[in-house]
Formats: sequence, structure tokens, C-alpha cells
Amino acid sequence: MPALFVGHGSPMNALEHNRYTESWRAFGASVPTPRALLVISAHWYINATAVTAMAAPRTIHDFFGFPDELFAVEYPAPGEPEVAAEVADVAHPIWVGLDHDSWGLDHGTWSVLVHAFPDADIPVLQLSINAAKPFEDHVALGARLSALRDRGVLVIGSGNVVHNLRQVSWNRPEAGDDWAQRFDESARAIMTTDPGDVARLREHPDFARAAPTPDHFIPLLYVAGLAAAAAHPADVLVDGYAFGSLSMTSYTVGAPPVGPPPDAPGAEPERVDIPADETNI
Repeated sequence: MPALFVGHGSPMNALEHNRYTESWRAFGASVPTPRALLVISAHWYINATAVTAMAAPRTIHDFFGFPDELFAVEYPAPGEPEVAAEVADVAHPIWVGLDHDSWGLDHGTWSVLVHAFPDADIPVLQLSINAAKPFEDHVALGARLSALRDRGVLVIGSGNVVHNLRQVSWNRPEAGDDWAQRFDESARAIMTTDPGDVARLREHPDFARAAPTPDHFIPLLYVAGLAAAAAHPADVLVDGYAFGSLSMTSYTVGAPPVGPPPDAPGAEPERVDIPADETNI
């Protein structure tokens, strides 16, 4: 199986059809049917490493201030406890707890999968981000997860390389600030040449602005570690910016070529008032 990092952006992408969502759709259509999907989402950011192990994970609407239509979205994919046990096994000696009832599928997962795998018939698991671990540990765990690729499991990191909600410019829906572009371009240079060195991006002069909280950046580390273990640098699936301070860049590892998505800009994103709480989207 290949692997994927997605810049998921706003939850509204679940409802929209634009060049990002079209690229996710094209990716899903281009790969063999996975045995299961393992997603590392920015929105399960806790002080432990755990994997969902329930047979029927719930759809979590972990946001507020958005239209009712978004809260009505359900992604009823099954879980797969057997794969959860395999995740814990390949991660050893890193401990991974089995979560049978506390989490499910948050919007970092289902807002992407409704486009990439719209039938919701492939088992989906989420792996939490352990907030207490340094960047190098996330890269190392990503490398261990590479063993799952040979077992038919598609690993997906879902976050944003650049994610600063406090500097969002709603009147610039397709723009990227200079600092955002500098950081995103530096990340691209590493991911496409030497992904195992991705943790050094924390030394970048724009890192504090690009990732004021690390939750959305860390999923990239998992895919970088997986790419490094496979000795296969990442390829850019789609790139671009949103609202000045979000990077929408996505990467694939070992994926078949995906042609450029059709010109599908979609409707203008609906403006919503986002509180200063950085965990909202």
C-alpha cells in the first residue's frame, strides 16, 4: 500500500468540491482497495499513544460554529480490532493502548475520507498523537508503521504543514502569507529528498508561526518516518494555501501517478466566525 499525508484544512472541505478534495478523490480511486485505513489525525492529540479498537467507530463532530449540514455528515465505516492489535504489535517496544470506547473518527479523518473513499466500506482506525513525545519519536513510530503497508494497510497522516488560525485572513481564500510559503517550501524540500530529516524543521525561523501548536504538524512526521523507512521520498499530490495561514499541501509515498484533478474550484467557502481556540479546526 502507498501512504498519504493530507493538508485537510477546514471541515467545510467535507461538503465542498475543489481542487484539494478532487485530488483526494483521485488518490483514492488510483490505489488498490486497502485492507484497512490507519489515520493519524491532528485532532486526537492526547498524552498517550492509542489506536481505536472498536468494531463500529462513531463519527465525531469535533468543532463548533459551522453549518448544520456539516454536523449531519456521518461516515459509518467499520473498525477492525484485529488490525488494531497489529498496530500495537508493529509499534513494539513503543506501547500503544487499545481504545475500545472513548474515541472514533474525528473530522481530520472523515472530512478527507468522504472524498477519498466515499463508500465508507473499508475499515478505518485512528492512531492518537502522544503530545508528550518529541518529534523524533513520532518519526520513529512512523517508520515502524511502514510494516503495515505489506499487510494491505494504507497509512494516512491528516493535519496541515502550516496551521495558524490566529492569523487567518478570510478575504484571501487561496493565498499564502510570505512566511507560510517559506515554511511550506522548506518542508517540501525535505519531504521530497530526505524525509527522515523532517524534525529539523522545528529550527526553521518561521516554525513558531507556522505551527504555534504542533498538533497539525505532527501527522507529517509519521508519513516522513514511513517514507524514510521505505527509502522512498514523498511526492507532492497537491499544493496550495488557504486564508493566508494554512498550507493545503498533500504528499504521497509509493503511490501510482495521479493526474491533475479537473478544474473544480467549487463555491466560495462560507465564512464562519472561528474563535481563538486553536483546536477548533
